[in-house]
Amino acid sequence: MGGIFGTISKKSCVADLFYGTDYNSHLGTRRGGMATYSKEKGFVRSIHNLESSYFRTKFEPTLGRFEGSTAGIGVISDTDAQPLIINSHLGRFAICTVAKIANMDELTDEMLSRNMHFAELSQSSTNQTELVALLLIQGKTFVDGIENVYRHIKGSCTMMILTDNSIICARDSWGRTPIVIGKKDGAYAASSESTSFPNLDFEECYNVGPGEIVRLTADSITQLRKPNEKMQVCSFLWVYYGFPTSTYEGKNVEEARFANGYNLAKSDDVEVDCCSGIPDSGTGMAMGYAAGKGVPYQRCIAKYTPTWPRSFTPSNQSMRSLVAKMKLIPNKAMLKDKRVLFCDDSIVRGTQLRDNVKVLFDKAGLKECHMRIACPPLVYGCPFINFTSSKSDMELITRRIIERFEGDANKNLEKYATTDTPEYKRMVEAIRQEMGLTTLKFNTIEQLIEAIGLPKCKVCTHCFDGSSKYTLEEHADE
Repeated sequence: MGGIFGTISKKSCVADLFYGTDYNSHLGTRRGGMATYSKEKGFVRSIHNLESSYFRTKFEPTLGRFEGSTAGIGVISDTDAQPLIINSHLGRFAICTVAKIANMDELTDEMLSRNMHFAELSQSSTNQTELVALLLIQGKTFVDGIENVYRHIKGSCTMMILTDNSIICARDSWGRTPIVIGKKDGAYAASSESTSFPNLDFEECYNVGPGEIVRLTADSITQLRKPNEKMQVCSFLWVYYGFPTSTYEGKNVEEARFANGYNLAKSDDVEVDCCSGIPDSGTGMAMGYAAGKGVPYQRCIAKYTPTWPRSFTPSNQSMRSLVAKMKLIPNKAMLKDKRVLFCDDSIVRGTQLRDNVKVLFDKAGLKECHMRIACPPLVYGCPFINFTSSKSDMELITRRIIERFEGDANKNLEKYATTDTPEYKRMVEAIRQEMGLTTLKFNTIEQLIEAIGLPKCKVCTHCFDGSSKYTLEEHADE
């Protein structure tokens, strides 16, 4: 996915930019970057690889080079090296994006055929942010250029643009990823995560709407384009991606997770001794489940945070599996001979969960292992924001099981995605057996939407039911 942060101030913004960007670190794993502007130095940029380290570690030693800057943007990216600095007829500017562009190859070929060129490459492929910038500078103004981006891309794109006198924030035309605005005396900030604000003394003051464009200065916020009426904000923000203290569209992440678990517990007849969350994103749901069920919440599994914080997720699958094993430590004293219900955000491939369950039974002496999942089964890959690092739908355990049953991984998907159909029940039972679980239940889409608290028509649930209200072919001006 990725996260972005920008701030503009009447005094130095460097510390706020550094820490504000760092508070988005759980959203991406590959690249981190910052770009600033000052009258004395102009634009200054720095980009680092984060695949074997952390944003703070990489950037803290070189903060001095940004000294004197009063405006800046930062990004934690799962894709490209960014921000980029562009010189064009719109003036010089820096740009960073949170994007997944499904028709990138098509757009690249079109631009090359028009004698345009690309200077940046991302693992031998087009840098998405450069592609967005080239679409942007085809406009007569920044607003015209951003609308040109909206018209051409399929997928999603949220961006921040740093000019010599402002920061321009443009949210994806369907609002799939958020931008939240914060204010304090003499400064404004914008972020993918409202978690960035409290410790920097910003007060959340505005949610940028789908397709909306706003300009920030140190003492003002100006709307440059009105928001679209339709929205499809990603439901996975509340399931997994979002930090517990963050709020999107007025709906807090931890409140949604607690309600998700609480409501599920009220309809669950399993008998257990305690409830435990799989750190980190399963914790809020587990606390809600324990409260709704009237059983103790206990930390039967703890994450070793000194060296394995949540933000470190290697892109290599074998390393991901190793990290998953090493950072989660079962507490045998809390597990032995117990009937424990665990809550987790989702099941993607299932490999890590299967291995962890085996350890709980074989080495920790667990008596029963009941698993409750915050969202419905993931039956469809995400064409909009990359909710997982899966490269293919066949990495999803659901698709592999469907292929086993049907001989075709794409057959009868609607039936398998519909709660309580025979196909759905058969698939869930197969996952339970493969994971070695005593029982397994997934939340329904209806329960998840109720916990989030937004109208279903404004929330994207494509990965669960394949029925995003708006497709890749539709654009903001339609």
